[in-house]
Amino acid sequence: MNTQQSVNIIMIEDDEGHARLIEKNIRRAGIMNEIRHFTDGTSALDYIFNDDGGPARNGPALILLDLNLPDMSGTDILARIKNGDAAVKRTPVVVLTTTDDAREIQRCYDLGANVYITKPVNYENFATAIRQLGLFLSVIQVPDLDG
Repeated sequence: MNTQQSVNIIMIEDDEGHARLIEKNIRRAGIMNEIRHFTDGTSALDYIFNDDGGPARNGPALILLDLNLPDMSGTDILARIKNGDAAVKRTPVVVLTTTDDAREIQRCYDLGANVYITKPVNYENFATAIRQLGLFLSVIQVPDLDG
């Protein structure tokens, strides 16, 4: 049986209501991976770059990133991730935000975002996007971290 490599989902979202909706839709799409939820950029970046569980040391991850956070902008976080070391830089980032400004969207793509979803999202589209990410995650080739 082909077991899916455990991909950590890192959700950086300060709105608890949005966080619950996002998690519910991820579960509804049949994705049971662990979700690590952070409500601010500082703790999320610390986890991503320094913690033993972050993608730098613990293999593949997917980052769900809100742009409007209490301590820093999501675009700053995105830039830090995409300028990180190889393991972190390859981490797919899905931007989930209330901002539908075309320049902001383009800036996120320029910085390396993989997907941009505007909240409040059409949850059917969101579930489809999450399912596609699930398929994407299931085919990520993961280097053996033991060797």
